[in-house]
Amino acid sequence: MKYTYACKKVSLNDSIKDYAEKKISKLEKYFREEDTSAFVTFSVERDHRCTVEITIRGGSTLLRAQTEAPDGDMRGAIDAAVGYIERQILKNKTRLSKRLRSEGFPPPAPADDFEVAEEKEFEIVRTKRFSVKPMSPEEAILQMNLLDHDFFVFRDSESESLSIVYHRKNGGYGLIVTNEVE
Repeated sequence: MKYTYACKKVSLNDSIKDYAEKKISKLEKYFREEDTSAFVTFSVERDHRCTVEITIRGGSTLLRAQTEAPDGDMRGAIDAAVGYIERQILKNKTRLSKRLRSEGFPPPAPADDFEVAEEKEFEIVRTKRFSVKPMSPEEAILQMNLLDHDFFVFRDSESESLSIVYHRKNGGYGLIVTNEVE
């Protein structure tokens, strides 16, 4: 697995990066491809909260976790993020085993400190249909805020691409722009 690190508002020594590699490498058993990559972002907020974001890309599968730990406990945040990703893999193991290495999944074991119940199928409980109007991202954010939604789908008036604006957990807004597949 290839590792890439980014540090925001913090400089880290190699021991934290080595610790992250050691923990993330335990997830390698689930991946088939040798070109699997892990992107790890470390940051510290004003109130000394450590945030770790781990994004793992293996082929067409993308796994992401972002966790926080109080009082500068970067190792605790790494442990929580890796644990979250592993629980997501185990929760969706039937669907993921087609994309990931199937022999990487352990046989069912007795429950230990956390409970993971595999979802058999996704249940769609509601379907909404609406027209997607051309507008700027600023107009879409305004519309999203007026509707009090967490995200809003719109067609960008400049690029004509289908786009999504959303509220980010840490404040601010995000924009997702789609590319048409040919």
